[in-house]
Amino acid sequence: MIAKTADEINNLRIAGKILAGVLVDVAKLVKPGVSTAELDLAAEKIIREKGGVPAFLGYKPEGAAYPYPATLCVSINDEVVHGLPSEDRILKEGDIVSLDEGLSYNEYFVDHAVTLCVGEADEKTKKLLQANREALDVAIAAAQVGGHIGDIGAAVEKVAKKYNVGIVQDLGGHAVGKAVHEKPFIPNEGEEGKGEKLVEGLVIAIEPMFAEGKGAIKLDKDEWTYRMRDGSRAAHFEHTVLLTKDGPEILTVL
Repeated sequence: MIAKTADEINNLRIAGKILAGVLVDVAKLVKPGVSTAELDLAAEKIIREKGGVPAFLGYKPEGAAYPYPATLCVSINDEVVHGLPSEDRILKEGDIVSLDEGLSYNEYFVDHAVTLCVGEADEKTKKLLQANREALDVAIAAAQVGGHIGDIGAAVEKVAKKYNVGIVQDLGGHAVGKAVHEKPFIPNEGEEGKGEKLVEGLVIAIEPMFAEGKGAIKLDKDEWTYRMRDGSRAAHFEHTVLLTKDGPEILTVL
């Protein structure tokens, strides 16, 4: 568990504001008839114009069959993370779409995701997105210096039970800074007071993921996209957060 220096934190704050602006701009393009490739191209263009570098493009974590071929992860409906953009993937009215993006600034990395509805959202969709947004809020609030990683997962679990939604299994958050993914892993389930201790200066990507059905996932044939095994729709929200003695500071906001 690595605490960041003042200089590193300054770079991460700049990176976070750039990324927040990117996702705001890309989200405005989400509408029926738009291809996911269009969103990806826009994300890369905006990142570079703002002085950042796409973090996911060409990224090849251990175990991956090939490097990620795009800037933006665009996951639709039963897809939960790492959906590959394509000219053939056209957004339709009523789809729910997760936009997950990472970038680096001066070689410091941040991560951010939002899920939104294409066009008008029905009540079922509103419930899923509200539950997931609320889970992110309480998870961030639980990330206190002197607390434990289990506090974050326990907070997410409480919201899942409140809304009767499934927690996506095997996926979760992680530390960030000098790499796209750093240790520790931040699970979306846990027990208060358990797990590694949270220290001042730690920077973590907190990312609860909920599904309307059960939480089991499977890897798609493209070897990147994770989708829900039961075909239920999923949502994903994420912020990069700095732990300070005065409480958590969200870096990926304008």
